[in-house]
Amino acid sequence: MSITIDGRQVAASVIETVKAATRALETDAGVRAGLAVVIVGDDPASHAYVSSKSKMAKECGFLSIQHTLSEATTQEELAALVAKLNADPSIHGILVQLPLPKHLNSEPIIQSILPEKDVDGLHVVNAGKLATGDLESGLVSCTPAGAMVFVRQTHGDDLSGLNAVVIGRSNLFGKPMSALLLAANATVTTAHSRTRDLAAVCRNADILVAAVGRPEMLKADWVKPGATVIDVGINRVPAPEKGEGKSKLVGDVAFAEAAEVASVITPVPGGVGPMTIAMLMANTVIAAHRKAGHKPPRF
Repeated sequence: MSITIDGRQVAASVIETVKAATRALETDAGVRAGLAVVIVGDDPASHAYVSSKSKMAKECGFLSIQHTLSEATTQEELAALVAKLNADPSIHGILVQLPLPKHLNSEPIIQSILPEKDVDGLHVVNAGKLATGDLESGLVSCTPAGAMVFVRQTHGDDLSGLNAVVIGRSNLFGKPMSALLLAANATVTTAHSRTRDLAAVCRNADILVAAVGRPEMLKADWVKPGATVIDVGINRVPAPEKGEGKSKLVGDVAFAEAAEVASVITPVPGGVGPMTIAMLMANTVIAAHRKAGHKPPRF
């Protein structure tokens, strides 16, 4: 039977490191880490995410600013707000909550955030630094950064000699995850919907990361005995056993059966999910340290 990683517990330890680093920077340099979160429109899920991010920022001791803009906000108004936050020396991290309302184009907005304040790790400069193996001066996308914390806790910093398979090639997760594993010396295969005999590719993985958005697609016979399985999928499926019209969250991995084969596995919910906000806080305190000319903490 495998070890199930408690993502909430690991995220809590990351937050404790963030709090200590925040206090130390304020004491040593008189600098308080600042995070600005921008949300446009009325999407309830987005508001729930933003509320939890702002609450966590305050808990970490940050200067936490939230800009809530109406659905009618124009591209120019949003761009002007980002420019103002770029110029604000008290703000070290800027996050524009996605998705934006349909009439707004998110890409130019994301790319207009200064790379050193891009705590979501989505700017092409940060993506380029990661792709070229520069982990010291860029900011890494939060979900792959969180998944990598699990990998390092299990296997250490050096993954030499280990085969890693990432299923998924999105700019948000799959590509940065593959780059992080490669930077740690793993031999990495990026698999996707066009991969021939995906199950056979997965069976070769010592570290198997699933990010495809298909509920419980990855079965036990896809898993190499003793592998580490990181499930990034979040899928809502019907749960008639809970009552009529009820649903539940499941990952991309058939957890119960894969757990019989893997040595380490992450659950859904309670695995990678809690790490995303924790790594957002980590990126903010890293950005604040760099701006102050201090050595940032490692996560």
